[in-house]
Amino acid sequence: MKPWLNQFVEQRKQAQPVMVLGASVMDVVAETDRLPERGGDQPAFERGVHLGGCALNIVLALHRLEVNCTPMLPVGEGMWADRLRAEMARKGIESQLNVNGGDNGWCLALVEPDGERTFISFDGIENQWQPHWLESMQPTSGFVSVSGYQLSSPNSDVLINWLQHLPVEVKVVIDFGPRLDRIAPQTVQQLLRPGVILTLNEREAKLLGMQGDDVVAFCHRLYELTHELVVVRMGDAGCYYQRSHDDAGWVEPCRVQVVDTIGAGDSHCAGLLAGLASGLTAKDSLILANHVAAYVVSFRGGDCAPTVGELTTFF
Repeated sequence: MKPWLNQFVEQRKQAQPVMVLGASVMDVVAETDRLPERGGDQPAFERGVHLGGCALNIVLALHRLEVNCTPMLPVGEGMWADRLRAEMARKGIESQLNVNGGDNGWCLALVEPDGERTFISFDGIENQWQPHWLESMQPTSGFVSVSGYQLSSPNSDVLINWLQHLPVEVKVVIDFGPRLDRIAPQTVQQLLRPGVILTLNEREAKLLGMQGDDVVAFCHRLYELTHELVVVRMGDAGCYYQRSHDDAGWVEPCRVQVVDTIGAGDSHCAGLLAGLASGLTAKDSLILANHVAAYVVSFRGGDCAPTVGELTTFF
């Protein structure tokens, strides 16, 4: 077993607390040779219905890696909510946030031949955060993971207010996600503050001002705002991070045959969380994250995160 993975296995049972807030939905996955044109009619082939949603993908991966977490995923009432509960239970997961007032949403994931995915999301109660949902959530240490999907929702101010009142001992981990361009600029600026760990892909980094592919300067600029770990996932080039003025650099990718990229960023975030919570260095946490994400994109759907044993066998 590789040294970083062996250290993770030895330390994960004493991991710091992890709370995950965000969406749980069902993903309907369909393959198509190209995306539809406006006014056209594009054939597609359904390839399965999977658990989905950024936060649920993270929870699934943490569960498979045997890192305890508290899933605060709104699950409501209705057809999709019932299916979610049943599928989550089958995988040994139960949300701690069961709510009334509506059904959960679902997502149509269109996968092209190169594995790239495009989402059409039907929002449900998972994006209708209410102040009383958060009243019982009072973490005092560890990590809180929040998805950008929730930060772009109409009720995002509820979450922002809650996040801003967390004690300094709690590290907030934000993965802005593909809806970053729908998050109000003032909200983004509120979140670029000390104590916030940021993980982004290349597109999201450019939306936040990265010039060309100058990821080094970009990470340094964000680090000066947050004084915490900043990670940018750069596709085939791997990822670049800055943890401090003397701890920064590239982490090589894992070479695999990509089936689809659903859940790639979520599983990477989960691997990062698992490593950091277990006391690994930033670099070793990102090595773990790269391996988890590479495993997930090698299979269909985003709900196929590996166990440590599967990581060892696969790589």
